[in-house]
Amino acid sequence: MYFRDNANYEVVAFTATQIPNIEGRKYPASLAGKLYPKGIDIYPEKDLQELIKKTGAEQVVLAYSDLNHVDVMHKASLVNAAGADFRLMGVHQTEIKSKVR
Repeated sequence: MYFRDNANYEVVAFTATQIPNIEGRKYPASLAGKLYPKGIDIYPEKDLQELIKKTGAEQVVLAYSDLNHVDVMHKASLVNAAGADFRLMGVHQTEIKSKVR
């Protein structure tokens, strides 16, 4: 949600590991927002370090909710070793606002 229609950032890719057969697909344009009319490519998470170097990504945001501390810090170390910042975002920046009260 934070990056949708936010011209201060360019989302270069998503990675996935938990959803079977999602690699090679696209995050849909209807969800990505007006800045990504063709959607956003989804890559296997195992290619993350290579992807950071290939795209010049400056920041990686972790969007999992079910990882233990050791796994999160391992991912952070891999991202930093590839030259990008690692970021965790809180609910206030990522949640979808409910219209129901």
